[in-house]
Amino acid sequence: MSLNINGIAIPDSQLSREITDVVRDTVSPLLFHHSSRVYYFAALAGKRRGLKFDPELLYCGCMFHDMGLSHRHSSPNERFEVDGANAARDFLRNHGIEQQDVDTVWTAIALHTTPGIPKHMHPLIALVTAGVEMDVLGIAYDQYGDAERDAVVRTHPRGNQFKEEIIQTFYDGIKHKPDTTFGNVKADVLRDKEVHFHAGNFCSVIRGSSWVA
Repeated sequence: MSLNINGIAIPDSQLSREITDVVRDTVSPLLFHHSSRVYYFAALAGKRRGLKFDPELLYCGCMFHDMGLSHRHSSPNERFEVDGANAARDFLRNHGIEQQDVDTVWTAIALHTTPGIPKHMHPLIALVTAGVEMDVLGIAYDQYGDAERDAVVRTHPRGNQFKEEIIQTFYDGIKHKPDTTFGNVKADVLRDKEVHFHAGNFCSVIRGSSWVA
């Protein structure tokens, strides 16, 4: 039986079971448990904010969000976020999901590393990013109760070296296509014009997050 936290659980459906099986068989245990935690944190955030969302679609978005880091789904020249979004798109289409819902899940995955935008969009898009930001960066850490965090991590362990392991996993998944890392042009402009400007560093934020490991 899956974890149930105040009514938040993995949907009991054939689609969700197939999502679980596909992701477990494709990514490392580290990414499988990370993605599972992302779902719980995303759904808990949705409940806390009073947002309406389809649990199956949210589960798909959360579980597929890092599929682009896997060898099976990594393309030569697309961002890993797009690779994951494409994998989810193909999976959902093969299961007869309506195109509008497919597009929403695709966008949620494609934007999950683009802060500041998803929170203004469809609840599912906002929540996938919220779940990722909580598990990786500890954003909104204090908005989750100790019992909630402990229950999620007990069921889907983080491990003692999660921060360094997730950084290494990201590196391994993108090192063969460095051009896809071109990103926030605003930081480049400020760095060009202001000698003392220092952009935030993703790895430093991970290491300094509220999570211990």
